[in-house]
Amino acid sequence: MTLLVPCPAKLNLFLAVGPPDARGYHPLRTVFQAVGLFDEMRIQLDVSATSVEFVGAEVPANNTVTKALRFMAEFTDLPKMGISVTKRIPAEAGLGGGSSDAAGVIRAVRRLVPERFSERDAQTVALAVGADVPFFLAGGRCRATGYGEVLTPLPDGPPTWALVVKPSVGCSTPEMYRRLDELSYEWREFPEDESFYNDFERVAPCECGDLAERLGVFGASSAGLSGSGSAVFGSFDSEALALAARERVLSEGLGEVWVVPFLGRAESLAVLES
Repeated sequence: MTLLVPCPAKLNLFLAVGPPDARGYHPLRTVFQAVGLFDEMRIQLDVSATSVEFVGAEVPANNTVTKALRFMAEFTDLPKMGISVTKRIPAEAGLGGGSSDAAGVIRAVRRLVPERFSERDAQTVALAVGADVPFFLAGGRCRATGYGEVLTPLPDGPPTWALVVKPSVGCSTPEMYRRLDELSYEWREFPEDESFYNDFERVAPCECGDLAERLGVFGASSAGLSGSGSAVFGSFDSEALALAARERVLSEGLGEVWVVPFLGRAESLAVLES
């Protein structure tokens, strides 16, 4: 049997960063939204040994998937799995690709041995791998506090299309936090409306701000940075409008670009058998 696990990217529709605590960690207020840009995980069972490979990107041997496997092995004996991940979510973009991959293998193990690996175990492992990973076990749209791991699921929103653009510049998450720590600003509460906001726009490369402005010119109802960057996204009411904007992004050579739908909870958590 083979499992196919789509691992979706996320956008941050709202992201307010609090001051660092005694450990140097930053509490967050954020709204996550899963979108239809996927890494594809293929898990082959009935193999003699577990292996992990990545296609389409250079990924260190010690990565989020191997970490998740190690932590899960502390809870139960895992089946042997041949894991191949085709990478499509770019790195240093604020789209959560590594976290989503970790959640993908956790969801697969929950599917394979639910009686030996509980939902509570899955949550514990997800948080041990990274603060964004629990969101990818919840899917859809969620409000998050803590360090991004305290989740409140929100209803699926109306059909929305996003144009996601990754400029040539990348953003190192530790460096972006360091830059924020040099500034003084108010830690925002969650907004009453659904306007986009992201504290990292204060310190993002100028290419990101320029790109958000261009997406507004191209017809996006709202545009902003995702995570710590460098990907920028704009929201559109229809796929046709997003596709038209995509052509303008490409014509100006502004970066890699994807037209993707906002995902509902069920479709962002799929695990398929073949």
